Amino acid sequence: MPFSEPLHFTPYLKPVLWGGSRIPAIKGIAGCGDDIGESWEISVLPDHVSTVDRGEHRGATLTDLVDQYGEELLGAGSIRRHGRRFPLLIKLIEARHNLSLQVHPGDDLASERHGTPGKSELWHIIDAAPASKIYLGLRQQLDPESFSRRVAQNTIMDAVERYDAAPGDNFLIPAGRIHAIGAGVLLAEIQQSSDLTYRIYDYGRRDAAGNTRPLHIDEARDAIDYKVLPDYRLHPAGNILADYNCFEVKRIEIGADTPVSFVPGRDSFTVVMNVGGEFTVDYCGGSVRLGIGDTLLFPASLPPLAFHGCGTALTAQA
Repeated sequence: MPFSEPLHFTPYLKPVLWGGSRIPAIKGIAGCGDDIGESWEISVLPDHVSTVDRGEHRGATLTDLVDQYGEELLGAGSIRRHGRRFPLLIKLIEARHNLSLQVHPGDDLASERHGTPGKSELWHIIDAAPASKIYLGLRQQLDPESFSRRVAQNTIMDAVERYDAAPGDNFLIPAGRIHAIGAGVLLAEIQQSSDLTYRIYDYGRRDAAGNTRPLHIDEARDAIDYKVLPDYRLHPAGNILADYNCFEVKRIEIGADTPVSFVPGRDSFTVVMNVGGEFTVDYCGGSVRLGIGDTLLFPASLPPLAFHGCGTALTAQA
């Protein structure tokens, strides 16, 4: 068996205009500055392919492992659904300031325009400052013409629904749904393996060189889903947060006295991220302890898993 333990990767800490210092502090990484907005925990995007940083496969990239081991890493079900590629991008995000209002194209439009997959994503709020917000979906009916008019008048934010952000909240952002993360939010993001973003509104702010960031109004107007929904929040009845076409995400609550078993249901690799507390994950052949913010990739050949300790885990399969 090529895998006797889960895979842990060196995170890519991304400096951005709206970033902060919480992610390096959580991870115990010094000397990163105070503008880190994202930690790419697991990625196969070309400029930031994740590299294993410990254990038997240390030094190997995720794309190398996919090429070499295929089904034993990805799982036959994942390959059947997504091809022989790693289909997800796993992140931590801290918004010290508001992120831009944006939208992501779906698979068909992204393939036509850019030759890449589209981008749907799920957010799990780890922490949120008082009065912090999530901006998600339209609160009033627009069409492409009225959208462009509101952008030109700088009133587009008035048309966007908003929610108070609280730890434990969950939001699904399908491709086409307009959205922004508000200042003071720390969250985990499970998304398709794509970095396509159409920026709509950026509060007129400028970078250190005095430049505004480019907007993508024409591209966005064709990508937006203009349907208005009564509620854009997720209200899961059980531990499944989203059983979506590109991923299944579960929240596992781990109590101090009783171990929690996890049996994969998609014939897929399993991503495990600690989003609260501290716990141990047992697998066939060993166990590993995860602190908050830690992320592991369990190859398809390793589960089932069991959790011990006290905390909250997110699991993702594709």
